[in-house]
Amino acid sequence: MSVNQLDQLRQNICSVFFGPTRAVDLLLTGLLAGGHVLIEDVPGVGKTVLARALARSIACRFSRIQLTPDLLPSDVLGVSVYNPETRSFDFKPGPIFANIVLADEINRTTPRTQSALLEAMSERQVSIENRTIPLERPFMVVATQNPFEFEGTYYLPENQLDRFLLRITLGYPDRAGEQRILTIQPARTRLEDLQPVMSAEAVVALQDRVHDVRIDPAVLQYILDIAQATRQESELHLGLSPRGALALSLAAQALAMLQGRNYVLPDDVKSLVIPVCAHRIISRAYVHDGDASTTSRILQRILDEVPAPG
Repeated sequence: MSVNQLDQLRQNICSVFFGPTRAVDLLLTGLLAGGHVLIEDVPGVGKTVLARALARSIACRFSRIQLTPDLLPSDVLGVSVYNPETRSFDFKPGPIFANIVLADEINRTTPRTQSALLEAMSERQVSIENRTIPLERPFMVVATQNPFEFEGTYYLPENQLDRFLLRITLGYPDRAGEQRILTIQPARTRLEDLQPVMSAEAVVALQDRVHDVRIDPAVLQYILDIAQATRQESELHLGLSPRGALALSLAAQALAMLQGRNYVLPDDVKSLVIPVCAHRIISRAYVHDGDASTTSRILQRILDEVPAPG
């Protein structure tokens, strides 16, 4: 039943997003694992369409935050407003109080506002005016950023990058896909008509079942071998942390469930190493904000050298 639900969810998203299906699978992997996803690519390749298609395919609350340099933390978290009738302050929740939050161009806002997202992403709660408010499940931040534009942007600190389970790119569509985009214009015609195919409660139930997906001890050793190889790699200043290894294990369980299996294959781990780990390690030829191309190259070489279990 869950496989059919996930197939329906994937098909619903692909009816309006004509980019690579791998990007859809990685986004759904992040959803099932209860993690957050950073979509990094040039403008106009469908980052926002993909995030909105996911949100509209699930019967849940969705909010979009257009991050700008003048955005304040209260614009994200909410603010207390004085009520003259009750002579008290009423809290007006901000857009962070949703199930799926699209943080558009996350690197265009100041570090102060970026940090307002950090507690929500890591603890699933926000602290406002000496009180802590939990966030309702499912809770997922889908952030976008343009990696090639630097004027008017702010670097994402390493501790915030680490809160993203996956960092994915879309790339340009193939010729047939781009022809469909030009002909159908799904963002203008189909996206607003997209109907939900899954409830928020069903998503939470699937997320709870991800931890039941079996990981063979040999596959766990494979994950540990990869993590250890990054820590011993001479080209890396910072290798994969235990939290990064745990994220790789959880993402592999989610991907296995997405593909209809109750066990993890070494190929699941191998396919996720770069999107899960490239933004968590730092090369010695350090370029800020993750240096995705260099770290991806190093990780690919490590994958070629570390033997996978049979």
